[in-house]
Amino acid sequence: MRKRTRCSSCISWFLFPLEAMAEVKACLIFVVIAACLSSAVLALVEDLDDTFKDTRVNDIWLVDFYAPWCGYCKKLEPIWQEVGAELKKSGSPVRVGKMDATAYSGMASEFGVRGYPTIKLLKGDLAYNYKGPRTKDDILEFANRVSGPSVRALPSRQMFEHMLKRHDVLFVYVGGVSPLKEKYNNVASELIVYTYFFSASEEVLPESLTLPELPAVVVFKDGAYYAYDEYEEGSLSSWVNKERFPGYLQIDGFTLYELGETGKLVAIAVIDEKDPTEESGRLKTLIQRVAKEYREHFNRDFQFGHMEGNDYINSLIMGEVTVPSVIIFNTSNEQYFLPSEPIETMEQLVQFINSVLNGSAQAYGGDGIIQRLKRVAFDARSTVMSVFRSSPLLGCFLFGLPLGVISLMCYGICTAESADGSEDKREGMTDEEEEEEEERQHVAELEGPEEGGNEEVEVGQKNPEEKKTD
Repeated sequence: MRKRTRCSSCISWFLFPLEAMAEVKACLIFVVIAACLSSAVLALVEDLDDTFKDTRVNDIWLVDFYAPWCGYCKKLEPIWQEVGAELKKSGSPVRVGKMDATAYSGMASEFGVRGYPTIKLLKGDLAYNYKGPRTKDDILEFANRVSGPSVRALPSRQMFEHMLKRHDVLFVYVGGVSPLKEKYNNVASELIVYTYFFSASEEVLPESLTLPELPAVVVFKDGAYYAYDEYEEGSLSSWVNKERFPGYLQIDGFTLYELGETGKLVAIAVIDEKDPTEESGRLKTLIQRVAKEYREHFNRDFQFGHMEGNDYINSLIMGEVTVPSVIIFNTSNEQYFLPSEPIETMEQLVQFINSVLNGSAQAYGGDGIIQRLKRVAFDARSTVMSVFRSSPLLGCFLFGLPLGVISLMCYGICTAESADGSEDKREGMTDEEEEEEEERQHVAELEGPEEGGNEEVEVGQKNPEEKKTD
C-alpha cells in the first residue's frame, strides 16, 4: 500500500509541471494571437511621412492630421482605429492614415491644415475637409459619400423610393445632357461633403410628380418636393446650400455652425425636453407650423428648429435666455433678436419674424470692438470658473501663484523707488554743494550733539570772514 501511494504521489508530482507547462504554452499562444490581432488593427491606420505626397495620387486617402500634444487628437485616436478597421472590413477603396502635422509641418501646410485634428479625404487632386462630429458613424458616412462618384444614378423607381426613405434631403437631376446638368455636376463636386446628389430619368420618378419643364433639379424633403428656378433662386450652388437642411430640425452647437454657412437667420425654440412643459410644447409646435405653412414667405431667409436647454445659447449671447423662449440668430454678424413680449399665438410669432426681416426689431450683440472685448472677458471668466468648479486646488495654484509673484514684484519696485528718493534729491545739487554737504555732515558727526546745538543757536551770527565780505 505504501509503495502504491508513493507511486501515485510521484506520478502526480511528475504530472504537475506538465500541466503547468501546458497552461503556460496556452497563455503564450493567446498572447501571440492577441498581439497579431492588435498589430493587424494598427496596420489598418498607416503612419504617413513626407513621402506621402508622391505616393498618394493613385489612391483615395482619409487622413487625420494631428499634433502629439493635442487633447482632441488623443480623444480621436481610438475612434480613428475603428474607422480604419470598418473601412477595411467593408472592402472600401479608402485607405486610412494619420500624419504628425508638427513633424511634417511643410506637408501639412500644403494641404491647408490650420488646426488639430484636421480630417481630409484626398481623391486625386481634390481635398475635402470634414467638418462634422468626430464620431465613428459620421466619419464613415462622410468617407463613403465623398469617395464615391459625385452624382449617383438612380436606375429604377424602387431604388429611388429606397433612397427617398433613407435620406431626409434628396437632390435629383431629372433629364438628359444639358448645360444645367453640367452645372449640377460641378455643384455636386463642390458640396458632396454635405449631402448626396443623384440623377434619374423622368420614368423613374413617381407618376404623381409633375415638373413644369425638363431638365430640372428637384429637392425632396419634408414630405414634398421643390424644383430649382434659376430666375428666382439665382445660383444653383447657393440654392443647394440653402436647401440641404430639412425645414425644421433639432439644433445643437455644431448644427448652428453649419446653418451659418447657408446665410440664413436661425429661429430657435429654446425648450427643455427633459422636463417638458405645456408652454415648451406649444412653442415647439408653433415653430414647426411656421416652418411648414409659411415656407414660401420665410424659407429663403430663415431656418427653423429647436434647441435642448439654454447653456449653449447663454454662452453665445453672454447672458441668459429663459426656458422656454424664442430667439433668432444672425450667425454672419453674431446678432440676435428677442421678442418684446412672450409669444403665445401663431400671429405673434409671424409678426416677430417679419419685424426681424424688415429691420424694425431690436438687434442685440454683434461683432463690434466692444462686443469682442466683452467676449474676451466673458471667455476668460468662464475658463476661470470652470477650472475652479472642476478642481479648486488646481485653480488656486494656477491663479494664486502668478498673483503672488506679481505682488512681490510690485512691492520690490515700490521699495526701490523710496530708497532712491534721497539720491534723487542730491542729483539737483552741484559738485561744490555736494562736497560742502558732505563736510558739514562729517563735522557734525565729529563735534557731537552739544556742539551741534551751539551751532544752531549761533546760526544767525556771521563769522568774521563773512563780515569782511559785507
